Amino acid sequence: MKNLHARHLAVFFFLIFIFNNAFPQSVGIFDGHSDVGANVKPGSATFIPATGQYVISGAGYNVWADHDEFQYVWKKMKGDFILYARAEFLGSWVDYHRKVGWMVRKSLDGNSAHVNAVEHGDGLTSLQFRRAAGAQTEEHKFKMAHANILQLERKGNQYIMRAAIYGEIFQTDTLADLDLGDDVYVGLFVGSHNADVLETGVFSNVRITVPLKGESNQQTQMTLGSNIELLEVASGKRDIIYSVRYSIQAPNWTPDGQRLIFNDYKGLIYNFDLATGTPAQINTDTITHNNNDHVLSFDGKQLGLSSNVRSLGGSIIYTVPVTGGKPKQITPKGPSYLHGWSPDGKSLVFCGERNGEFDVYQIPSTGGKEIRLTNTKGLDDGPEYTPDGKYIYFNSVRSGTMQIWRMKPDGSDQEQITNDDLNNWFAHISPDGKWFVYLSFLKEETPPGIHPPYKHVYIRLLPIDGKGKPKVLAYLYGGQGSINTPSWSPDGKRIAFISNSDMP
Repeated sequence: MKNLHARHLAVFFFLIFIFNNAFPQSVGIFDGHSDVGANVKPGSATFIPATGQYVISGAGYNVWADHDEFQYVWKKMKGDFILYARAEFLGSWVDYHRKVGWMVRKSLDGNSAHVNAVEHGDGLTSLQFRRAAGAQTEEHKFKMAHANILQLERKGNQYIMRAAIYGEIFQTDTLADLDLGDDVYVGLFVGSHNADVLETGVFSNVRITVPLKGESNQQTQMTLGSNIELLEVASGKRDIIYSVRYSIQAPNWTPDGQRLIFNDYKGLIYNFDLATGTPAQINTDTITHNNNDHVLSFDGKQLGLSSNVRSLGGSIIYTVPVTGGKPKQITPKGPSYLHGWSPDGKSLVFCGERNGEFDVYQIPSTGGKEIRLTNTKGLDDGPEYTPDGKYIYFNSVRSGTMQIWRMKPDGSDQEQITNDDLNNWFAHISPDGKWFVYLSFLKEETPPGIHPPYKHVYIRLLPIDGKGKPKVLAYLYGGQGSINTPSWSPDGKRIAFISNSDMP
């Protein structure tokens, strides 16, 4: 009987082994994980829901030459995609060629064609690839070292690697023609460069994005799915708290810290309860063509709307109690795009087109005479008051690229605050008035005067006077609708924003 029992147990564990290898267990957003290569020391992969982190341990001689050995956490995908993560090694290293990164493979065979975006144990950052099964691995080395932000994008047979040390902007390299087929494995990997040793990598803020088909511009309809993300300013940790398969935009954080206000692609406004994770529509009566330029008053009692009225020239500004009701029309004509309330609640500032020029205007929050605050040639947009009411920050293209400026509330003393070769939009001031965050478009993707959706963008941070080096807080696929309007939490610790992806 004992021998029979032992045989039954042996068969039982054998079947478990066969099942686990034939039907890989999912890990977070991935379909499965496995050791690639022959007779590799078994690795492991764990997803930690509370932190959104993937902890992956892998062994193997290397990912190099004509074959590979490593631990791979993967999913099957077709078409174009953008892979993003923050990658760190865990523990001291045994071999300086240990590797963490993203990989795209034609198959799970050890000699498969592939491309990977990788950081080595000694800090070497590179784009590596094998063009055909069993071929020798090639490499493009980056000039930087110790990148912990790794992004790998596919556009057809083109692969684009972007890498950065967290807080800095990307460096980029492109592999022009690598045919891995449409149906590929994509995922995270760890290799130890030592067949007898397991090395461990920790991956956070992991995102797999399916981008818009084709290129976007200012007229692109916003049709992709949307994620509301909360970003910790101090750490860079990102949490997706709500996802939908359609466009929602521009979350405003209420002063009580309990809710977000956003709009959807239909023009409706929603109150999102952070505790329950559920939205409820705000009654705006007949004003139902609202865009992503909506702003809460500093006391949180009033909501300013920008809503399309074709007969009046486009977007018109309204105010309504945050609890809902019949909105009051504020601007007589459009287009008028609201961006800020004064701290005392008496004034609104907006971007308005009048006589073919977009400028910053001020108007009483109860309605009345418009006052033009900027008058230079070119677009002036995104005005927002500082919490002390001493300045209005705005973005202007007057210097050749879109940059952040500020002025006194009467329009005097206009001065440039940012000055680089990115196109910078929508400064949002922290509740304590010491910092501002803003959206930056890549110069190679977007001309200075437009802010379309579905681009690679940064959310960056600067001291209120603009002095110092900007810090990248988030690297995302978004743009128009991500942070059009104030989005700081009332305690100044977090920022709400929208990222985008095509969703099944």
